[in-house]
Amino acid sequence: MSILICGSLAFDTIMTFEGRFAEQILPSQLHILNVSFLVPGLRREYGGCAGNIAYGLRQLGAQAVPLATLGSDGQEYLARLRSLGVDTGHVFTSTDSYTAQAMIMTDRDNNQITAFHPGAMSQAHENPVPQRSDIALAIIAPDGREAMLSHAQQLHAAGVPFVFDPGQGLPMFNGEELTRFIELASWVAVNDYEAQMLSDRTGLTLQAVAAKVRGLIVTLGEQGCEVWTDGQKTVIPGVPATEVLDPTGCGDAFRAALLHGLEQGWSLQRCAELGNRMGATKIASRGGQNYTLPSVNS
Repeated sequence: MSILICGSLAFDTIMTFEGRFAEQILPSQLHILNVSFLVPGLRREYGGCAGNIAYGLRQLGAQAVPLATLGSDGQEYLARLRSLGVDTGHVFTSTDSYTAQAMIMTDRDNNQITAFHPGAMSQAHENPVPQRSDIALAIIAPDGREAMLSHAQQLHAAGVPFVFDPGQGLPMFNGEELTRFIELASWVAVNDYEAQMLSDRTGLTLQAVAAKVRGLIVTLGEQGCEVWTDGQKTVIPGVPATEVLDPTGCGDAFRAALLHGLEQGWSLQRCAELGNRMGATKIASRGGQNYTLPSVNS
């Protein structure tokens, strides 16, 4: 069976700032903010949530089917996905836009500032959910606003269970829209910051959100994650990383593990345990798609 990944494909320009953002930004002067960061380290990587999740799923031996949009400069990315064994039959190419671009700056504490140009991702809603009998599971990851809304409705209408993972796209939606996503989804996955924003915008506590779905996952970085099922919260401890180099893509690695486990019929706790291992492995390498798992399916 295959896993459908509704989300972005992007090129990541990753910059390393050797200081701390907090030491460069004066809270009392935010109304006239004017800062410059010297970034000795700079590289370009394949990224985007759909690409990163697909990479993680292939590491686990799962069948990944991205539903995503590339720009006119995306042929290299398309060839890479195919070389990884990713099903690219539903990757649309826009000839009049650039592929989405993320400019990510990371400081010495692994805090990040990101600027994102959506490019071809803005047309993702023109690429509908395919009617395929082999799609067992899906995820709504950050993508164009209209695409996220329409793909969630289409998956629900098709009876395909999916994970709602709003990520950095969460601020695009109001409380009513977010509540509707939750009602349509089978699972919700957010980090701790997004969890607070989700609660603030919907007026729902995390326990109330969890009551509307099969499970809620709140990732906590190196502290692991919280798993909410049947009204109960379980904390799954983090896995120490051998080295901390780059947090870019750690959340997507976790979500690949989550999807793989769900497709295998695992408990949400077991899925989260693998997700923590995946995140710890990913953070020890640079970029979202350069890590290799020491073992899988355990």
